Amino acid sequence: MQIVFQDPFGSLNPRLLVGDCVAEGLRVHEPKADPEPRITELLNSVGLEASFAQRYPHELSGGQRQRVALARAMAVGAKLIVLDEPTSALDAHVAVQIVTLLQHLQITKGLSYIIVSHDLAVIKALSQQVLVLKEGIVVEQGKTTEVFSAPQNIYTQELMASCYL
Repeated sequence: MQIVFQDPFGSLNPRLLVGDCVAEGLRVHEPKADPEPRITELLNSVGLEASFAQRYPHELSGGQRQRVALARAMAVGAKLIVLDEPTSALDAHVAVQIVTLLQHLQITKGLSYIIVSHDLAVIKALSQQVLVLKEGIVVEQGKTTEVFSAPQNIYTQELMASCYL
C-alpha cells in the first residue's frame, strides 16, 4: 500500500531529481538492483518520458508532479494506493488526464484505490464502492452507481443535488 498526497509538490523532496524520488522505494526494497530501467518503466507507465528523471520537481507542472507521485507509489509494487484529493490542485483539463490515467492504471496494473475527495466526478469515475461521510461519520455506503443514482440519506441527496454530474 502507498499514498499519493493532495500536494505532490510538497511530498516530493525538492533537493532530489525526479528519478531519485521515484527510486527511493526501489533502493529500500531492491538495494542491489539497478534502478534505472525500473525508473524509466515507471515514468513511461504514467505518461512521462525517461528524460523527466533528470529534472527537479520544481521544473514540472502540477500534472507532471502528480504523475511522478503515482510512479513513486507504484515503484514498490503497491496494489492499493490511497489518493488524497488526486485532482484538487490541477486545472480541469489536466484533472481529466489524471483521472483517465488512474482508470488506465486500474485496468493495466490491477491497482485498487481508496480515494478521499470532495470531487464527486472523480469518485464516480474511479470508484466501484463509495462511503459518504458527514463530520467523520458514515451516513451512506454502497455501490457507486446506486448511491449516485438513488441516494438514501438526506445529506447524500443534498450533496448530489449540489453538483453537476
